[in-house]
Amino acid sequence: EIRCRTKAGGWRWILSRGRVVTWDEQGKPLMMSGTHTDITERKLLEQAQQEAAVVFDSSYEGIMVVNAQNIITKVNAAFTRITGYSADEAIGHTTRLLSSNHHSHEFYQAIWHSLQEHDFWRGEIWNKRKNGEIYAELLSISAVRNADGKILHYVGLFSDITQLKAHEIELDRVAHYDPLTGAPNRRLLSDRLDQAIAHSIRNHKSCAVCFLDLDNFKAINDRYGHDAGDQLLIGVTHNLKSVLRADDTLSRLGGDEFVLLLANITSSEDCILILDRMLEAIGQAITCDHIQISISASVGVTLYPEDNVDPDTLLRHADQAMYLAKEAGKNRYQLFDPESERKAQHQRKYLATIHQALGNEEFQLFYQPKVNLNTGQIIGVEALIRWQHPERGLLSPIEFLPHLHGSHLETEVGEWVIHHAIQQAEHWHRSGLLLTVSANVSAHHLLQPGFYTHLQAELAQHPEIRPDCFELEVLESAAIADMEQAIAILLKCRQLGIHFALDDFGTGYSSLTYLRKLPIDTLKIDQSFVRDMLTDNDDLGIVNGVIQLATVFNRQVIAEGVETLAHGKMLRELGCYLAQGYGIARPMPAAAVEPWCQQWKAQQAWLSMQ
Repeated sequence: EIRCRTKAGGWRWILSRGRVVTWDEQGKPLMMSGTHTDITERKLLEQAQQEAAVVFDSSYEGIMVVNAQNIITKVNAAFTRITGYSADEAIGHTTRLLSSNHHSHEFYQAIWHSLQEHDFWRGEIWNKRKNGEIYAELLSISAVRNADGKILHYVGLFSDITQLKAHEIELDRVAHYDPLTGAPNRRLLSDRLDQAIAHSIRNHKSCAVCFLDLDNFKAINDRYGHDAGDQLLIGVTHNLKSVLRADDTLSRLGGDEFVLLLANITSSEDCILILDRMLEAIGQAITCDHIQISISASVGVTLYPEDNVDPDTLLRHADQAMYLAKEAGKNRYQLFDPESERKAQHQRKYLATIHQALGNEEFQLFYQPKVNLNTGQIIGVEALIRWQHPERGLLSPIEFLPHLHGSHLETEVGEWVIHHAIQQAEHWHRSGLLLTVSANVSAHHLLQPGFYTHLQAELAQHPEIRPDCFELEVLESAAIADMEQAIAILLKCRQLGIHFALDDFGTGYSSLTYLRKLPIDTLKIDQSFVRDMLTDNDDLGIVNGVIQLATVFNRQVIAEGVETLAHGKMLRELGCYLAQGYGIARPMPAAAVEPWCQQWKAQQAWLSMQ
């Protein structure tokens, strides 16, 4: 092989082969013959391959070659340094060897789609080293095809960016989070507020902007020192986060000022319940340098889009409302919008009135009989709460129960009903009137942690009534937030011997799956269907469907809203023999139940429905 200069000044590689063909008398060569071959291209290719091998082996970035079957065929030294796998350990395995399981199937599908369409993909990916450590890498993948377009192999080039990612996270924390409490700062709050407003517009729900200022925080700082003040701020932040929902945001602006963004607010009453929990959380004692410190807060609230202004103005309105809360006596919240504030004040005042009415024993139970239309047997009575208002007279539940929804009074009133219903049932049993008494229980009350314990204690205090003579009716029209928890509570309560009925059936949320699981003895057909079934074929069909459904699920069925003899007769023809309604008896005071029972048996009114 000879490297020769060309006439033009360049260089070429020549492969020369020759031999002597003529010699003189002294044995010296006179003539040679041979060939000269230009091997410049081959030499350049060999040189390129040598250079590529040097780059491959000495590259600081990891390189791996993968065949069309996703099998690793070649790796460089940097691959081993980054992943921990030697060439022998990696070659022959699929790329799943490095999988961290941090990405979805769709993520990898997108990579392969890009390679098929564009022969290239670049992005960040989380992989796993040989020692199990998860690391971040910046990865570029190129597809190599032959002349026919068939993929021969893939080449992956990657670098470890774990430290860079950690640095990015730290920069984000410094830029967007309060260094003391870890809560979002003013900059991140601005982004979250924009998002909350956009979400509110898309979902047609309100969001609440709450400006919170701790009461007398400066006095605590002065008395106990700044370290204790810092611990108090950290504790308040922790307590607030524990009662907020996943979509809510708590931000610290600085000092003792916080802003809360509450998402998906359906009404001012919904917001008030969250604010009550928030004030209670702030008031919890916090240990600061072995000292128990309690504090309160004043909160100003404005609702978007009711207060349809820009984000900065929303914050200013909430701030203004907060000062009104401080002027009103602190440890309270103030709604900015006058109309919302009027409703909130009315709600709080109404709840306070109901609480006072409980203490004044202004509530009483009326009882509506349930009968068997075939035999005339009185199978029980339903306890229905009434409010003997000192000014407005006797009020039906629709006048006041909706105000209790979600409040602590809903549980108090529910426990009052259960207590007095069991007490009355025991009184009747002592006098020989063996009636099964049912009482309504709300979904919120049912899911309270102490529900079972309270029910067990009530039954223990009234041993003369058998538990199977007491029934609880759960409204199907009320959304049960945790159906599995409700089922567990019902099963536990059934161990006491009591029965359960599903009230207002057909108007609510129960799926057939849950109906099969619910430990319910009786389905009560809602009166809205029964009342119009004589004139509305759709309602008649619904009533018939519920009766058939009860048969399939082996449940007892009873119809509400039986207002006439014709209703009773139609129900009997459909196969429903248990009924209650104005056509049988209106709800009545406890003292009127026994005389009515005697009258019902004497008149035998059920015979008219046969």
